[in-house]
Amino acid sequence: MEEGKKIILFDGVCNLCNGAIQFIIKRDKKDSFRYAALQSDTGLRLVSERGIDTTKVDSFILIEPGVAYFVKSDAALRIGQQFGGLWKALTIFTWIPRTFRNAIYDLVAKNRYKWFGRKDSCMIPTPELQAKFLG
Repeated sequence: MEEGKKIILFDGVCNLCNGAIQFIIKRDKKDSFRYAALQSDTGLRLVSERGIDTTKVDSFILIEPGVAYFVKSDAALRIGQQFGGLWKALTIFTWIPRTFRNAIYDLVAKNRYKWFGRKDSCMIPTPELQAKFLG
């Protein structure tokens, strides 16, 4: 793992999650993030090392190595804040109680396959993006 890089674990077969990863890559001007599908060997190892129950969190996890990991709406907000500029305004949503934010997050996560579809296998990054993805 590269020093100083944050890791985003995502559901590799979810169309919404894959779209979100593409969105993040385009806005990650500081090259802060690396990515791994939750279903990959690396993803499975990282959640296991941290004792994360993927039956309760199965869409997005942000890991800041040596610091902490974040799930659900906390992960999404922290990722967005990393983009800088107006994206830092996402901080305002941290004022909304986590239980309410996560209830909305869980509603979307629960219905993501129905609303956005799913792939038969995990996304294969283009050669240009391959270095951003962890085994």
